[in-house]
Amino acid sequence: MKSIYCAIFAHIYEFSGLDEFIPCQHLNRYSRVSTYIGYENPVTQPKRLFSLAIILACVLLAINFGLRSSMGFFMKPVSEAFGYGREIFAFSLALQNLFWGLSQPIAGAVADRYGSVKAIVGGALLYSAGLYVTANAGSIWELHTGAGILLGMGIAGTGFGVVLPAMARMVAPEKRAFALGLGTAAGSAGQFLLIPVARSFIESYGWHVALIIMAAGALLMILLAIPFAGDAAGKRNLDHGPAQTLKEALKEASSHIHYWLLVAGFFVCGFQLAFITVHMPAYLSDQGFDSSVAATSLALIGLFNIIGSLGSGYLSGIHSMKWLLVYNYAGRALILVLFLVFPISTFSIYAFSITTGLLWLATVPPTSGLVAQMFGLRYMGTLYGIVFLSHQIGSFIGVWLGGYLFDTTGSYNVVWWATAIIATITAIIHVFIDERPVARMRLNQAEAS
Repeated sequence: MKSIYCAIFAHIYEFSGLDEFIPCQHLNRYSRVSTYIGYENPVTQPKRLFSLAIILACVLLAINFGLRSSMGFFMKPVSEAFGYGREIFAFSLALQNLFWGLSQPIAGAVADRYGSVKAIVGGALLYSAGLYVTANAGSIWELHTGAGILLGMGIAGTGFGVVLPAMARMVAPEKRAFALGLGTAAGSAGQFLLIPVARSFIESYGWHVALIIMAAGALLMILLAIPFAGDAAGKRNLDHGPAQTLKEALKEASSHIHYWLLVAGFFVCGFQLAFITVHMPAYLSDQGFDSSVAATSLALIGLFNIIGSLGSGYLSGIHSMKWLLVYNYAGRALILVLFLVFPISTFSIYAFSITTGLLWLATVPPTSGLVAQMFGLRYMGTLYGIVFLSHQIGSFIGVWLGGYLFDTTGSYNVVWWATAIIATITAIIHVFIDERPVARMRLNQAEAS
């Protein structure tokens, strides 16, 4: 009877995209993949872009990014509750970005070596613990430990650096760029959906309870790790060539100048995004706007970044990825200058949010795509993790510098103008990137053909 059951339902589940979770040991006789528990290799066959596995991965990224993006709304209430200037909590969030970046290559290496599930489960536990410790913090160092160190490590284990490479391995090669855009858009959807919820929690229950609710929500990411079970076995020879060790992959990337240009560019991306995410609510409050304007502003960034990320993922599959990055950073510089030179109003804030949202995380698909295109998929988690470390060092500096300069000068103007200047420099840097695969990859591709 079990075999008959499998034969009937295998085709139903496979058609619906649920085939990766069928609880039957004999399913591999009838379907293109075997069971969730004990299957040999769930990612050897490409999944459809809108299969359940991809959808759950997107929900995971939405929770990861949405909760993190809400932390800026805790800036004023936490600072006021502790009686400190904004530099203290800004430093906590700066530490969060730094430890996110420092942990990302480690999380990527764990995912590459042992499978994404271990990285995601560990990250979800750290994420939840960080929010809980922050809610109950009684000193500066507890605040730094919770909102900074633990939360940063948790974000690394459950975020883009682990999930996007896994999604890229799930789908067919011609769909990888769009899958990266889809995952990035999911993170933006989380920002759009969860920021208003977090703000309402703060207003209704206070910041302590809001953080505890968010800590409980972070644990949901453990359940969403299921689609990645067994993916370590699926990465043995993705690049159709001789096996490469992690040490060899790191040596190859470190000697490739164009990899370091990507690293430098992503530093600027992190500086801009983290500064705006963390300090925009406080900046608008200082300008006399209600907190609802800041919530709408960040939600609009998230909403329009869904469009921008999907568009970036699509365009990355058919156009030069380096030139997409050139246009992105140049566009950011122009938008920032226009926002700063015109009088601030509700209209200008929302216009800035919409246009910035279109470019917000649109750098992720071409940047991660270039890492995969240059070096292959086998160690993409680790190599993209190093690129992302640069992003988070930039985030650390952007968040901390914003708080420091505000406390010392009473204004954010210097940081705003700095973001425009370095965006222009970054656009120029990306012009010189050679986006061709490294020599090893070209040789492997030639031999495979």
